[in-house]
Amino acid sequence: MIHAKRLSVLLLCTALVLPAIGCTSDGESDEGNGSQDYTVTRGSLTVDVTASGNLAFSTEEELAFDMAGTVEDVFVEEGDAVTEDQVVATLDTSDWEERLRSLQLSVLSSETSLKQAEMALEAAEEETLTTITGDVVVNCCPDDDEIEIKEMQVEQAELRLADARVKLDEHLAQSPEVVAPFDGFVTMVAAEGGDEVFKGSIAVTIVDPNEFEALILVGENDIAQVTEGIPAEVSVDSMSGVVLPAEVTAVAPTATISSGVVNYQVTVKVASKEEIATYIEEQMAAARAEMEKAREQAASGEMPDKLKDAIEAGEISEEEAKAMMEKAQSGPSQNAPAPASVEDIGLREGLSVSVTLLIAQKSDVLLVPNAAIDVEGNRAFVTVLTDSGDEEQRAITTGSADWQFTEVTGGLEEGEVIRTFSAMSAGYEEEEQGGFAMGPGGHPRG
Repeated sequence: MIHAKRLSVLLLCTALVLPAIGCTSDGESDEGNGSQDYTVTRGSLTVDVTASGNLAFSTEEELAFDMAGTVEDVFVEEGDAVTEDQVVATLDTSDWEERLRSLQLSVLSSETSLKQAEMALEAAEEETLTTITGDVVVNCCPDDDEIEIKEMQVEQAELRLADARVKLDEHLAQSPEVVAPFDGFVTMVAAEGGDEVFKGSIAVTIVDPNEFEALILVGENDIAQVTEGIPAEVSVDSMSGVVLPAEVTAVAPTATISSGVVNYQVTVKVASKEEIATYIEEQMAAARAEMEKAREQAASGEMPDKLKDAIEAGEISEEEAKAMMEKAQSGPSQNAPAPASVEDIGLREGLSVSVTLLIAQKSDVLLVPNAAIDVEGNRAFVTVLTDSGDEEQRAITTGSADWQFTEVTGGLEEGEVIRTFSAMSAGYEEEEQGGFAMGPGGHPRG
């Protein structure tokens, strides 16, 4: 599957026959001191952490024997497919059946003993007696001590019956059969016919071939931003253009230290086959709608929104955009290739993957180049150009940041012009909102 952003760009550029868009500054530069002017605009910002890892099956289960005994048969081999509730191995049931009969007799015996104890108690409590001749006489004084003894005997009989029933239930719950709990395939067979096994001994191991996860290591500088539930993207190195939606499902509480480098293992679960199929359909529909809109704009001579956004972001100049428009109008449109379907994505355990953890995704926020921000103490400042052309140092409040831009939450307005004193591409690594760190090139940021 092709990720939404890449998919929309692919469809738009193919439909309009546009060349690759380069990344350039939109501001005027002062060659004397290397400064550049930048107009504060709104845009989207993604803060992410990337790491490499390998795919692993996320659903794996070792199927064990419920009881001790002799293995009668194992019905599967490594690599065999299994279905839910399929019997994969059995024990010799002769001992199990003999034990079952013994426990059933124990329950019957305990039930009989309880009835006898209850009858004895009733007899001790009766206030009248019937003689052997059939005469009914008054039992003037029931023996209290005898009654107490009979009550204790009833209680003991009830306890013995309850214990016998528990043992019978436990035995019935211990099936001599080992059953697959879900559809999958066998990765290991650990027993064979004739083996003497203990309760809990592993019979076979099965996995779900449709559920995958990626195990990655995240450095100590980034781990504080990573929490369970944040979205992620998994790119399969051997499958160009395949980017799968995923989610962080576990963050190791302890570190993995190797050669003095501190990392933490993070588990990222890849979306299920059904979720991927739905994702493909949604993103394809959105990308096709955007492509059609771009075609209509190009046909009418109007500049497509993608080109407008590229101009505003300083990625291309207006002249370059016009040249692209002329080429698009003079050349035939082409149909963009469809992305791989979910059936075409042959995921396997162990495949190398690149994982992007999407720490923060914001849209329609004020952005300024990281290179425009200076820090004094714990305060961030930018140089604002006034209407008269003077420079004004102004404190700003910052939010999230990626390697190139920082979100401004206060102190600047859209449309204001600020000045940078180094290349705009001098970016900064992602950081939590509210902190300050030194980015590449030695320029601090908020």
